[in-house]
Amino acid sequence: MRFYRAHVLVCAGTNCSLKGNRAVREALIREIEGKGLGEEVKVIETGCFGLCEQGPTIVIYPEGVLYCRATVEDVPELVDSHLLKGRRVERLLYREPTRPVAVQTVPELDYFKKQVRVVLRNCGIIDPDSIEEYIGQGGYTALAKALAMKPEEVIAQVKASGLRGRGGAGFPTGLKWEFGRKAPGGVKYVVCNADEGEPGTFKDRLILEGDPHAVLEAMAIAGWAIGANYGYIYIRGEYQLSIQRLERAIEQARRLGLLGQNIFNSGFNFDVEVRIGAGAYVCGEETALFESLEGKRGEPRIKPPYPTDVGLFGKPTVINNVETLANIPPIITRGAEWFRTLGTEKCPGTKVFTLTGDIVNEGLIEVPMGITLREVVYEIGGGIPNGHKFKMAQTGGTSGGCLPEALLDVPMDYDQLAAAGSALGSGALLIMDDTHCIVDVARCFARFFLHESCGQCIPCREGTLQLYHLVDGITRGTGTRQDLELIERLSRTMYVAPLCPLGQTAPLPIMTTLKYFKDEYLAHVDSRVCPTGTCRALATGHAAD
Repeated sequence: MRFYRAHVLVCAGTNCSLKGNRAVREALIREIEGKGLGEEVKVIETGCFGLCEQGPTIVIYPEGVLYCRATVEDVPELVDSHLLKGRRVERLLYREPTRPVAVQTVPELDYFKKQVRVVLRNCGIIDPDSIEEYIGQGGYTALAKALAMKPEEVIAQVKASGLRGRGGAGFPTGLKWEFGRKAPGGVKYVVCNADEGEPGTFKDRLILEGDPHAVLEAMAIAGWAIGANYGYIYIRGEYQLSIQRLERAIEQARRLGLLGQNIFNSGFNFDVEVRIGAGAYVCGEETALFESLEGKRGEPRIKPPYPTDVGLFGKPTVINNVETLANIPPIITRGAEWFRTLGTEKCPGTKVFTLTGDIVNEGLIEVPMGITLREVVYEIGGGIPNGHKFKMAQTGGTSGGCLPEALLDVPMDYDQLAAAGSALGSGALLIMDDTHCIVDVARCFARFFLHESCGQCIPCREGTLQLYHLVDGITRGTGTRQDLELIERLSRTMYVAPLCPLGQTAPLPIMTTLKYFKDEYLAHVDSRVCPTGTCRALATGHAAD
């Protein structure tokens, strides 16, 4: 084994790839070889570091120095100054808005100080295309440990951890596995839901890009626990890099006998297949996903029966989200009690969020459950840029609620956010400043759900259409107070009537904006004024009387 005095880690997540990271990596390799440092310095492509807005990002170890927005032109100076002379390139160091000087190393960043990386433990640390590096970080130890336990003991460990599904519903993971274990039948399946359709949501993509083996290991553990020998990963077709890395990871795991027949000489057989979806948002719903996997149109099924009894191909199926599965190996290796030291009593562990919108540090974070929205926005996210004020945070993706400044101190877990009228959902956290019109934002949400409704059930098909027309009318200056009342009545119906969560949650962002920003709606319908000047019909005086 060769030892290097320095490792140069280049982020190879999709966001950095779009900004030219591959060219930077190739330039680094050429420059390092040209300076005769090939035997001393190794360049590694890794998963996402988290600071997506600052890409392409580079971290040089052993110091842990972070360089941001690096270009091919910067490479000669980086190699000459840092790797040859030991001098840091000040102009490429990260600068936090609260500090007058550049931040030198990763541990010094405020961005990371409140983060706890369980799911993202390997992202930005290892080469995701190397199973050897994953194993070097303790990978597949959890699978070996699980196979030495009885399936019921594995399930008991997951139940004791208190892990709840990270896909949005928050259902206890161990209980779902127990239902799958007890379901009669000789053929069962494990399915990983990687169909990430919420706008602004990309956590699952970055987990798979940075640590694909963690999900494969977790699926094998789930298979052992419930008695399944086959698994499917259903993933969006747009996620090409995730797909490539998953397929390579599967090949590597099969080659080493970590997938396939007689894993660890235990007599347990388990294999995984990647299936690519066509990008329908509704296929994030578990039964619609099964329909798509079976080659049918992606439409939700009526429940009950539930998937743990009648799921994929009519067989008992356990389906978990990418983030949920990525929690499993550390729970098995470190124990349920350790996991419960993180987060809150009712919501143990961490939550991965994607920060987008009007915030300084856009990117990927992982924080303990129960952290406040204020801490995330101002201490991790760096606050609101360009001197503007915070106006709204939408938690949980497009189907989540919109919270005002007065709720910045709400703890972010399933129960507290639900009490505030919102949800953790997909983990997307959209921040908006005071330049945005709330009614126009609500119109965009309504248009999204109208477009994504599969049309199978009347309450969703017609409800999303009417919600859009009502909100659109308000932005055009034709809305009335009666329309606001109708929005509330229609929303109450949609909370309970549609067949699946798409229709049930479609009114949530609109209702929370109406609840917390009603004055802005009233300005549109009473005074025919858009306070921010966004709604052009009102801003130009062309609103209908």
